[in-house]
Amino acid sequence: HSEKKPVRLTAYASSMLHFKANKYWLTQFHGNWAKEVDMQEQYLTTGMKILDSKLGVRANMLQSPMFLLALDQPAEEENGEVLAGTLAWTGNFKFGFEVDEHNNLHINAGINPYASDYTLKPGEVFTTPAFIFTLSAKGKGQASRNFHHWALDYGILDGHTPRLTLLNNWEATGMDFNEQRLTSLFGGAKKLGVDLFLLDDGWFANKFPRNADNAGLGDWEPNTSKLPHGLGYLVKEAQKQDIKFGIWLEPEMVNPKSELYTKHPDWVLRLPNRPENYYRHQMVLDLTNPAVQDFVYGVVDKTLSENPGIAYIKWDCNRMLTNTYSPYLKEQQSHLFIDYVRSLYKVLDRVRAKYPHLPIMLCSGGGGRTDYGALKYFTEFWPSDNTDGLERIYIQYGYSHFFPANSISAHVTNWGGQSLKFRTDVAMMDKLGYDIKVDDFTEKELQFSHDAVATYSRIRDIVWYGNLYRLVSPYKENRAVFQYTSNDQRQTILFNYLMNIGKNDAFAPVKLRGLDP
Repeated sequence: HSEKKPVRLTAYASSMLHFKANKYWLTQFHGNWAKEVDMQEQYLTTGMKILDSKLGVRANMLQSPMFLLALDQPAEEENGEVLAGTLAWTGNFKFGFEVDEHNNLHINAGINPYASDYTLKPGEVFTTPAFIFTLSAKGKGQASRNFHHWALDYGILDGHTPRLTLLNNWEATGMDFNEQRLTSLFGGAKKLGVDLFLLDDGWFANKFPRNADNAGLGDWEPNTSKLPHGLGYLVKEAQKQDIKFGIWLEPEMVNPKSELYTKHPDWVLRLPNRPENYYRHQMVLDLTNPAVQDFVYGVVDKTLSENPGIAYIKWDCNRMLTNTYSPYLKEQQSHLFIDYVRSLYKVLDRVRAKYPHLPIMLCSGGGGRTDYGALKYFTEFWPSDNTDGLERIYIQYGYSHFFPANSISAHVTNWGGQSLKFRTDVAMMDKLGYDIKVDDFTEKELQFSHDAVATYSRIRDIVWYGNLYRLVSPYKENRAVFQYTSNDQRQTILFNYLMNIGKNDAFAPVKLRGLDP
């Protein structure tokens, strides 16, 4: 702006859309940890309906920043007029849906202005995040396919680059491991035929060792008791098995029980006149502070530059903002929610300037960060910590309305009582991975899993880059049926699941879609 004095912004929408129809039906995606993106559809009556988040970080833990709007009738999969919309912002969001006295609908979408008045200096620019939407005349299915193809081209990092199939150690070891135990798992990765071994939480900190989630966050040096030869040794040992090596980081967070907290208490977000508030025994670093931005970037850069060959990062973020105060912002506390997100993007810009194509998974206590503001920096995201095969069908079904299959990480684990084949099939519908103790497999299970990885390599291009048709919804029947069809309409893969053992309608006919007759 060109005023002589600062201007105070109290609201800042990214868009305002107007509709005229007889009726409006809104589908929202909400939940909690391990219950992400549960779908609810409701008829909008006169007045205002708000979907929003005030959590700051891990912003869509409870309410996901995306929605479907159907005009005149409830949303159908392959017919009807449907708008699909989402906000490219990794912080507080607000969607307002107002049906006025003339039965017009107004949709206001943008950053949530809650506790976020923003003072703009003369000449300073305030840019609202993109509201990304598509209007389909052929139901939810076409809206989703529009999003998938757009995202592969523009929304996620390197959308057309093959993803790595990985084996994670978390379910096998937790934080209880040493060099020998880890390197013994590399053989399992080799037997499976996966591309990469991912070392999860618990590998760092010495004065306050990371043996549980109550200590060590912020002290990003390898724990010498567990890893006396450092990460570089693990990288080389993995390479000897022809396996790539990846690492877990949570660089935005700190445990009070850490050297970082002791040295820099002024780097932590906390109200000075209140007791410290912990979630998972940790607090959030003040990313609005440029010194903290340098530190967070330095964690990533040091880990990669000192251990050449690290081929993958899992970037985690396990808590939200509470009792929040920034020592750096001083008199501008209402800038915090917005400036934190902008500061995160600044750090990620620096990471990508130096490491433009390194695969990085976006994780946030499960599905706490799933938005196109962040995904342009990441190759994939972790949709939920819940890997029960049956419940994952609902979770992956929900996310499939906005995100392409190669961006949704899906791991085979021991969660759930389903067969290994059932759990593997569910994971093969998105970006396949494993988080399981391979040594516990029977010979038959190992052979099946090895063959599944080979099969996945053969079919993955159709799953990742083709067209998804959700033929039967698990919300409507006792089964779920998904079809992936190649863009040339010549090949297709069908996934058919029985969702309720007590029912026998799993094999009712389905009509295939998207194929050349």
